[in-house]
Amino acid sequence: MDTLELIKRSKEGDKAARDKVVAENVGLVWSIVRRFANRGYELEDLFQIGSIGLIKAIDKFDSSYDVKFSTYAVPMITGEIKRFLRDDGMIKVSRSLKENAAKIRAFREKYCNMYGKEPTIDEIEEELKIAKDEILMALETGIEVESLYKTIYQSDGSPIYLIDKLTQTKDESENMIDKLALREVIASLDEREQEIIKLRYFNDRTQTDIAKELGISQVQVSRMEKRILKILRDKLGA
Repeated sequence: MDTLELIKRSKEGDKAARDKVVAENVGLVWSIVRRFANRGYELEDLFQIGSIGLIKAIDKFDSSYDVKFSTYAVPMITGEIKRFLRDDGMIKVSRSLKENAAKIRAFREKYCNMYGKEPTIDEIEEELKIAKDEILMALETGIEVESLYKTIYQSDGSPIYLIDKLTQTKDESENMIDKLALREVIASLDEREQEIIKLRYFNDRTQTDIAKELGISQVQVSRMEKRILKILRDKLGA
């Protein structure tokens, strides 16, 4: 019996069918859970959370979506784990960082409109009276996280975030990457932009690390990354 038939029977109340779909996708849940290792949680606990996302995916999946069930389930499982981590304070941008990020963003837009170029860190510091390290932290954390967690698709109340499309592992998520055209979009970037995406979102490197490796400043990496994210959002129909 194929997955679609099992899901159909599950929705009709067949517990055995639901259990079989869950059993067939245990590997998928674990592949996603492993991406959240070293966060201070037992992987088994995160697996239980991810399994809740899998069950939600079974309940909400509709064959008319014209995607494989595993493709649909990946962001549901990932989203469930991320919501748990955010609620527990592991993925959270503080209020002060968000406020600083908003002030910086407004000043940068105003400055760019007036002078046709980006302000320097020194100019931001002088204008906003925010310490340089706090400015860098806001650029590194506030603006970046805010954009990565921007909802780019939502169906049945289950949001898919940009980061869901940037952090898929190559094995279980190969089909999802193909379906969402992310590989094609990344391939359209220039060599350095592709390298930054690879280092940031597949190798979990910091902007500072990348800057040292590429021989440029952290601020340049931050600017390039935000520009790349905008390109990805635009081309993916965000």
